[in-house]
Amino acid sequence: MRIALLGSNGQLGRDLQAQLAEHELFPLTRQEFDVTDHARVRTVISSLKPDLVLNTTAYHRVDDCETHAELAYSVNALAVLNLVRIANDLDAALVHFSTDYVFDGKSESPYREESIALPLSIYGNSKLAGEMLVRTMARKYFVIRTCGLYGLAGSRGKGGNFVETMLSKAKSGEPIRVVNDQTLTPTSTLEVARQLAVLLTTTHYGLFHMTSEAACSWYEFASAIFELSGIAADLSPTTSDLYKTPALRPRYSVLENAHLKGLGLNRMRHWREGLSDYLNSKTSVASFGG
Repeated sequence: MRIALLGSNGQLGRDLQAQLAEHELFPLTRQEFDVTDHARVRTVISSLKPDLVLNTTAYHRVDDCETHAELAYSVNALAVLNLVRIANDLDAALVHFSTDYVFDGKSESPYREESIALPLSIYGNSKLAGEMLVRTMARKYFVIRTCGLYGLAGSRGKGGNFVETMLSKAKSGEPIRVVNDQTLTPTSTLEVARQLAVLLTTTHYGLFHMTSEAACSWYEFASAIFELSGIAADLSPTTSDLYKTPALRPRYSVLENAHLKGLGLNRMRHWREGLSDYLNSKTSVASFGG
C-alpha cells in the first residue's frame, strides 16, 4: 500500500514510520508543505498517488488555541477538509486523528464512539469540526480518537511530553505538584502505531477510540513514572482549581475502544505496560548512546 504520512517527524509520526515500514511509505513534514497551504498540499499528495493519506498534523497547543482560534480552525478543520477532498479525488482512504477533548468530561464511565461530543475548548471544538468533516464527506476513512499521548520522539510542538517533563523535574530535585482530579488513559504512541497497523489491513472504515486500557489521574500517572524508573521524587497531589488555564479541560477523559473490541481487533494493553516499555526503551537508547 502506498501511504502519504503527514507529520512524519512528530512523536506519533515517528512510530508510525517504523510500524508501517512494510508499506511504500512517503513521510512528509512541514518542510515539504504547510497543511494550510491547500494548493501545495494537493500538488504534493496528488503526485504521490497514495492509496492512503495518513494525517497526524494538528495545532494542539490547547491554551494557545483560545487566543488563536483562527489558526486552530485553519489547521484542525479547514486543512482537514482539503485532505478529504484530495483523498476522495484520488479514491484514497483517509486516516485522521482526533482527541478525547471532544468530550466535556462529565461522564462517570468511559466514552464510547457513539457518546455525545460536547467540547469545552476551542481546541476541542476545532478537532471535532475536523473529524465531522471527515465523517460526513470522506468516502473511505478512519477517524481515530486518542488520549494522553506520549512517545520517544517527544512532542516538539509542546516542548516534550508529560513523561519527559516529570523526569526532568525529578532530576532537578524540584517539588512536583500534579493534579489528582483529572482522569485519563496515558497512551504510548508506539501502542497506537501498532494498533493502527492492524486496523489498516481491514476496510472497517469509521470512527475508532484507540487508547490503552484502564485509567488513572495525572498524579497517579506521575507516580507510576517514578515508580517504574526507580526515582524518589518530591511528588504530591493537587487540584485543578489551583492551576487556572485559559482552556477548560475535561475532568474525565477515558475512552472505551468499543469499535475495535466489537470487531475483535483490539490490541491495546494496560497503560502501565505501555509506560514500562517506553521507559525501558529510553534506557536502551541512552545506553546505546554511551
